[in-house]
Amino acid sequence: MKIDRIDHIVLTVKDIEKTCEFYSRVLGMDVVTFGQNRRALAFGRQKFNLHEYGKEFEPKAKVPAPGAIDICLITESPIEEVVAHLKRVGVPIEEGPIKRTGATGRSCQSIFETRTAI
Repeated sequence: MKIDRIDHIVLTVKDIEKTCEFYSRVLGMDVVTFGQNRRALAFGRQKFNLHEYGKEFEPKAKVPAPGAIDICLITESPIEEVVAHLKRVGVPIEEGPIKRTGATGRSCQSIFETRTAI
């Protein structure tokens, strides 16, 4: 298994509107709405999905706090190979494989949830 790229990062923030204003004004990111009125900051083939502290969406960080992030990585390997590799190297999968809407708007089949502290 080899990681190809970052699809999206989930940022837990105190205030979604202030976050959108800052990233769009300072870094030129596009503010997008998706799913059930969720907000994200898009740039290139990536995006930052935003979770407001105390109003997070599932799945979320194990202990969400302002400044916490989740990272969604893309691999061209079949999901079965990814799962087998993670099991082989001792990384527990807490949820998944699951489907997610990726940064480019299409459903990503090679996304799973695992939370590991290094």
